[in-house]
Amino acid sequence: MARDFRLPDLGEGLTEAEIVKVLVHEGEVIAEDAPLLEVETDKATVEIPSPMSGRVEKIHVEPNQTVKVGQVLVTFADAGAQAGTGTPSGKQAADTLDPTRTLAPEPRTTVQDGRARQAAPPEPPRAPARPGPVPATPATRRLARELGVDLQAVRATGPGGRVTDDDVRSATGGGAAAPAPRAARAEPTAASAPGKPLATHLTEPPLPNFEQWGAVERQPLSHLRRTIAERMALSATVIPHVTHFDRADITELDAIIQRNLETATARGVTLTLTAFLLKAAALALGEHPTFNATLDAAAGQLIVKRYVHLGVAVATERGLIVPVLRDVDRKPVLEVARELGALAQRVRDGKATLDDLRGGTFTLTNIGALGGTGAIPIINYPEVAILGVARARQEPVVREGRIEPRLLLPLSLTFDHRVADGADGARFASAIVRRLERPERLLADW
Repeated sequence: MARDFRLPDLGEGLTEAEIVKVLVHEGEVIAEDAPLLEVETDKATVEIPSPMSGRVEKIHVEPNQTVKVGQVLVTFADAGAQAGTGTPSGKQAADTLDPTRTLAPEPRTTVQDGRARQAAPPEPPRAPARPGPVPATPATRRLARELGVDLQAVRATGPGGRVTDDDVRSATGGGAAAPAPRAARAEPTAASAPGKPLATHLTEPPLPNFEQWGAVERQPLSHLRRTIAERMALSATVIPHVTHFDRADITELDAIIQRNLETATARGVTLTLTAFLLKAAALALGEHPTFNATLDAAAGQLIVKRYVHLGVAVATERGLIVPVLRDVDRKPVLEVARELGALAQRVRDGKATLDDLRGGTFTLTNIGALGGTGAIPIINYPEVAILGVARARQEPVVREGRIEPRLLLPLSLTFDHRVADGADGARFASAIVRRLERPERLLADW
């Protein structure tokens, strides 16, 4: 019986992807988890593993083709022992690509001696091997291979019968990994009355016939460039942008960086100004959480995130890509620099995963290496603010009645005027400047 594998729902409003490479051939017999396709979506090139084993009967796509969610990519025919394997559901297919978070089983509440007690859920027994593809994310499949665990024999506790990382670890007897500590979340307050949805799109007028004035060439937009264009147009249309300009005296900070370059290199870290900027912004967001939020216009609510995941713009040959560093506020500068270097390299090599590009709460774009005296960047929707940084320059500054050469760094904070006023933006920018000008605070956990 033929079985179709369709492009799963990629999440976060994504409806299509571009085929980069087809890694199998018609007539080839492949195993479950074998590389099947490479697709580019949401600014990342992602390898899709096969969710099932069998013979590839027909390939319905080719490189550079744009496909929609739900479109058939590959049709499989049964191959010997794999006969009887059913077609994966849409949920199973989505779980092989979309690394959504898992939910832990809820503990039971019992009453004993008049007091409520929580009983830990019983240890799940090892599940018997089952036919058909095992729904699991690529990361979970890699973990299973590393630990030598057969996914077919793992008891699944994830949504829709998906095998999670904790399920794999439990199968080895190691149990679930302890979650990282987090700051206490704010208790929810009374919900605000729903607001009216805002208009988000405008219709462009028709273009003139440019050929009447001379020769033209039409060049199709790449999937990445089209994604950038759509998101920038959405942000500029929906969000009323306002920008606050400031400058930071980073003379002492630059001296610290220069003194510690060799030490950091010896520890395998490339120390850059960007790492200190990320740390300063993360700490300032703790003081000004309004800028670490998203506006839900339809509900009339501000969604304030109690985690600080910072996006940093990386220029590549294909276009601007914004990977995300997680929990920057809780990490030392050296660790931020190490993660930043590795993340930027994955992006430039085209090896960034969807997880690398999701979940950002605030974005930094540093064009200092390219020059310029300043810029007004567009907010990375659905965030509400972005920090732009230009090239630092030596300038004469009056200090205690004397003119001294100091290294000044231009900053521009662009934010959503619906959620913050000019005074709010000035205070937030000052909180970043204050930390850059007193670098010992950034190095407290060096």
